[in-house]
Amino acid sequence: MSRARPGCPAARPGYPASMDTIATAHLAASGSSVLASVAFVVVGVVLVAGLIWAFRLGFRVRRNEPAPPRPDDQPRMPASGPVRESHRVREPNEMPQSADGERLTPHELRPTGGRDSDDQSRPRWDPGSSGSFGSGGPGAR
Repeated sequence: MSRARPGCPAARPGYPASMDTIATAHLAASGSSVLASVAFVVVGVVLVAGLIWAFRLGFRVRRNEPAPPRPDDQPRMPASGPVRESHRVREPNEMPQSADGERLTPHELRPTGGRDSDDQSRPRWDPGSSGSFGSGGPGAR
């Protein structure tokens, strides 16, 4: 049994003597557990050596990477000024119908997408409609 030091939790009533960390260290290093203590230290040294190796490897990798771009390598604004968004009203292509009434397979369809609409005015909401789903409106008219 180890002797508890004054001020340690082990010196207080109700605490086990194993709470004293110095006593625990002495027990770990005594007798048959010396091999375990040496193994613990060896593992710690190997871990520290591995971390040092990883940092050195990282520094070498960073040194071989290209330098960050210089200010004159950065993209420049076109001479015509900044590029703005374009807004176009599109309408879908019509669904082609088969001549013999059979369904069409995907390779028989034209490319999807659409074309520019003849009316390029911006669509507005219908009068009396909130324009959102689930608004509690009358539904289909």
